[in-house]
Amino acid sequence: MLFTLFAFILALGLLVTFHELGHYWVARRCGVRILRFSVGFGPVLLRRHDRRGTEWAVSAIPLGGYVKMLDDAPPGADAATRRAAFNAQPLSRRVAVVAAGPLANLLLAAVIYTLLGLWGTQEPAAILAAPAAGTPAAQAGLQAGDRLTAVDGRAVASWTQARWQLLEPLAGGGQVTLSAQTPQHAVRQATLQLSSHDFGPDGPDPLAQAGLALQAPRAVIGTVNADGVARQAGLQAGDVVLAAGGQEGPSVQAFVRIVQEHPGQPLALRVQRQSAALDLTLTPAAVDDAGRTVGRIGALIEARQPLVLVRLGPLESLWSGARRTWDTSLFTVRMMGRMVAGAVSWRNISGPVTIAEYAGQTARLGLEAYLSFLALISISIGVLNLLPIPMLDGGHLLFYLIEALRGGRPVSDRVRDLGSRVGMGLVFSLMFLALFNDFSRLFR
Repeated sequence: MLFTLFAFILALGLLVTFHELGHYWVARRCGVRILRFSVGFGPVLLRRHDRRGTEWAVSAIPLGGYVKMLDDAPPGADAATRRAAFNAQPLSRRVAVVAAGPLANLLLAAVIYTLLGLWGTQEPAAILAAPAAGTPAAQAGLQAGDRLTAVDGRAVASWTQARWQLLEPLAGGGQVTLSAQTPQHAVRQATLQLSSHDFGPDGPDPLAQAGLALQAPRAVIGTVNADGVARQAGLQAGDVVLAAGGQEGPSVQAFVRIVQEHPGQPLALRVQRQSAALDLTLTPAAVDDAGRTVGRIGALIEARQPLVLVRLGPLESLWSGARRTWDTSLFTVRMMGRMVAGAVSWRNISGPVTIAEYAGQTARLGLEAYLSFLALISISIGVLNLLPIPMLDGGHLLFYLIEALRGGRPVSDRVRDLGSRVGMGLVFSLMFLALFNDFSRLFR
């Protein structure tokens, strides 16, 4: 629990602070006076002032931060102070300062994805399980062992990349063309006709409904007992089970079941040892297990998922990071639009409880997974803040757009006040809905 809480606070603190750094950096270069930059909210614990008069503070509640600017010069202020007030800036500078926060979040995501591409990540190979009968994948002719290589002409190197490329066609429906390599190294082209899916958090996996599922981990021989029948049959640690009892590529569960069902009976076995395939005969020992006779071979059985190292060059990583950030942003906006239209469930909106849970889960998986989580949440923060809702950065940008269309005449204080009230109502409604969804999942 404490680990999850720490991972959540670290993630939210970093992302919101980076957002505020975007506002700060552009405001400083536009000549706006910054009164305070606070990491955290609430009572100030530590503070110092720089030579420009900005107070740098660390506050008690470590959930983000804020930048306090000089909005309006006080009565009787000198010319320099009046020029440094935010509201005295030209429209273009005010737009730049407000937009800088969300854009900083999007830039951070692109940088994280670029670094992950340079560093390289171990990801599951996109090898398919047998598609269920009647699913689009089965109707298109895909088979067990096919390895996806492209989605609609865009190359994919792993299952993670394939899932991402399939999100958009699964959400909106329509045709998608898959390229795959068969186990015999032939090329297979398959066109799937997909219906639109609701990505509800409690609903079925849309990929599984389309017949696209990752091949189960292969059964691998682990530690072999010195006096067990596995050693007598010639099995060694690291042997990959290719076939057992006539079943090709059995999963760990399937292989254990086959062994248990053949006590004292010869069992044909094919294994892969390094690059060679070996045919062996294994006779499981008959043992008593709670009143029934089952087979045992005297060896541990482990699961091995084929992995690929996805690593890109500098320019390719940079392009991939920017493209993935752009694609994720567009997908987020489309999903929001589908929610408004009623095509996607509002249960997809998650609040701090769900985000904290994912923060803890990804942090336990390792640095790569946690960084990917940070990039995704950073994009969400950036896109959310660009929505044209008063109280958010996008709401301010909307007022500035109206000001530009009115020939430089600002929106009246009355309209701003009304917009702020409406925006506050929308924001609090979304927060309530997110918390309601969080606790509904928690207590379901």
